[in-house]
Amino acid sequence: MNPVIESIMSRQTIREYTDQQVPDELLQIILDAAIRAPSGRNSQPCHLRVLQSKEKLEEMNKDFKDIVGWDTPAYTGWNLRPVYHNAPTFIFIVAPTKDGMSGGLMAENIALAAHSLGLGSCMIASLGALFDNEEGARKWKKIIDVPQDWEFILGMSLGYPNEKPPFKEREDGHIKFIK
Repeated sequence: MNPVIESIMSRQTIREYTDQQVPDELLQIILDAAIRAPSGRNSQPCHLRVLQSKEKLEEMNKDFKDIVGWDTPAYTGWNLRPVYHNAPTFIFIVAPTKDGMSGGLMAENIALAAHSLGLGSCMIASLGALFDNEEGARKWKKIIDVPQDWEFILGMSLGYPNEKPPFKEREDGHIKFIK
């Protein structure tokens, strides 16, 4: 099997990370791979913001929990596994307009590039609640240096895996050939 297919088939979502920061040279490779993602008519609408401050990540988690609730079932154990999953690096994908397709393609490039370099990642759409909140959006768009009228597309945790989750089987029946 070629290395690209191997990466696609073996990549898994990682929700537990070591404290080791992603080295700048690996991060740059991942970011370069991200901006190579295709976009409609080569519009390249998505931009990246990288947050590596533990204090700011913890502040982001607190603000997020203040909005979605401290006892939200999907986030039980938030103090052990906050919305950013204790990753040392968090990437925001943002754009002047809502463009989930381009953002998703960019996120997949990040995930596959990270995996090929021995890093883990997790796509985090739920953080959109922070940006759907007027006060949260105003604060965090300023922190990550994006214009107030821009849109949050997707967030991604990134770091060295501190887990090896079991492979999740894929359901049959999702492919149909039409002749």
